[in-house]
Amino acid sequence: MTDDVRTAAQRMYAAFNANDYAAAAEIFTADFYSHPLGTIGPESVTLAWQRLHEAFPEAQVVVEDMVVEGDTAAVRTSVRGIPGQQSPTMLEIFRVNDGRIAELWGLSSLQRT
Repeated sequence: MTDDVRTAAQRMYAAFNANDYAAAAEIFTADFYSHPLGTIGPESVTLAWQRLHEAFPEAQVVVEDMVVEGDTAAVRTSVRGIPGQQSPTMLEIFRVNDGRIAELWGLSSLQRT
């Protein structure tokens, strides 16, 4: 289970960094729920990724720490490529079901204008 969770996390960040929006359908469950955004489904992830890349085309997420236990991962990341800000930090916790991310909680220091 731990390897599935770690792999799902790595796939998510790699897809974001590559602007591979189509990968969301394979990374997230059909009923994926984002607690911070209050949205459901992989399409909501695609839309959020697109909006962030439209605002910050050079944005890249770098995993700083990852702790995996059972079906859950806690990940601290830095976001590079955000002009005028010192690499914002994100803390995300997500639950994986059958190798796909099913649920996500998160906090970010990204300042939105």
